Amino acid sequence: MPTPTELAIPHVAAMHAYTPGLQPTQSGWIKLNTNECPYPPSPRAAASILAELAGEGEKLRLYPNPKASPLRQLVARLHGHGLSEPNVLIGNGSDDVLNLLMRVFGGPDAPTTFTVPSYSLYPVLISIQDGCAVPVPFDRAMKLPVSALAATSARACFLTSPNAPTGVGFSNAEISELLSRFSGILVLDETYAPFARENAVSLLAANPRLIITRSLSKAQGLAGLRVGYCLAHPEVIDLLDRVRDSYNVNRLSQVAAAAALSDGDYYDAIIGKVIRTRDYWFGEYSQRGWFTYDSQANFLFTEPKNARGDTGSGVAGNLYDFFLTRRILVRTFPNNPLTESFLRISVGTDEEMLQVNEAIDSWLSTSR
Repeated sequence: MPTPTELAIPHVAAMHAYTPGLQPTQSGWIKLNTNECPYPPSPRAAASILAELAGEGEKLRLYPNPKASPLRQLVARLHGHGLSEPNVLIGNGSDDVLNLLMRVFGGPDAPTTFTVPSYSLYPVLISIQDGCAVPVPFDRAMKLPVSALAATSARACFLTSPNAPTGVGFSNAEISELLSRFSGILVLDETYAPFARENAVSLLAANPRLIITRSLSKAQGLAGLRVGYCLAHPEVIDLLDRVRDSYNVNRLSQVAAAAALSDGDYYDAIIGKVIRTRDYWFGEYSQRGWFTYDSQANFLFTEPKNARGDTGSGVAGNLYDFFLTRRILVRTFPNNPLTESFLRISVGTDEEMLQVNEAIDSWLSTSR
C-alpha cells in the first residue's frame, strides 16, 4: 500500500515548510529573534477579551462576524485617504492574507517575483500553489531593483518595505516608479511600516494593482492573537473574499484588534520608544565599526566584527552561539551570501539591549 507521502500531491511532497524563529518554552531568555513587540499591548485589548468572555463565555458558542465588518470599517477609517470597508480584508495574521493573495494571483501558469533577501515565507507560499518563483536579488547597497523586477513576466510581485531582514525602507517615489513599470499586481508587505519614515497608503487610490498588507504582531504586540489585514481596490478584496475561509478570524481576535487599534496614543508612545532604542543602538553598533543597515523597522541587521576585525559567516555564527550561552536569542541568515555574515537583533527593552551589549563586550574579550 502507498504511504501518505506517496499519495500526496507531488509538488507538496517535495516542498519544504517555512521555518519560524526559535520559540523557547523555558523562562529566562532574552528573546530578540522574531521581532515581537518588547512591551505589552494596550490594556484595552485584554479588557475587550474579558468583556467578550462575560456570562461564562456565552458568546463563544456563536460564530464570529464572518467578514470582521466592524474591524474592516475601523481599519479603513484609521488609514483615511478615502478608504472604506470594501477596501479592507482582515486575516488570521498577515501571513493568512499573503496566502490568500497567492491563491488568487499565483500558480503554475502565473509566475511570482520577489526580492532576495526578503520574507522567506514567499517562496513557501509559491510552492504550495505549485507556482513559478522568480527571485530578484539585491546587492549590498539594497537599492530597489526596479528594472529587474519590471523585466520579469510575473503576474504578481511581493515586496517587503521596510525590507526584512535588513530593515531598509523604500520611498514612495521608488514604489511609484515600480508601479509604473511593472504590469502585474504589486503586494507591498508593510509589516514594519509603523516604525518607518514613510508608507504607501496614499498611493492606493491611483493604483488599483497595489495591495498593502499590515500586521498587528509587531507594533501592536498582538502576535499571539494572529491578526493582519490588507488594503486594496474593492475588486481585489472581492477576489480574496472568494477564496477566504468564511470565519478566518475568531471573535476574540477581532475585538482585541479593534480595541488595540483604537488606542492610538498608547501605541504612539510604544512605537516612539522602540524607534529611539533602535536608533541609539544603530549608532552604537556603527561606532564599533560594524556595518549596520539604517533600519526603518523594529530590528537591526548588523555585521559583527571579532576582536581581530574579522567578519564573515563564521564570525556571525560564533557570536550567535555565544549569545545562546547567555540565553539571548537573535537570528542568523546563513543561506544567502548577502546575509550570511550578519545577525538580526530585534529591538528589545532598554534593559535587554544593555544585556546584549554586555554579552558583545564579553565575546570580544574572548575572541582575540
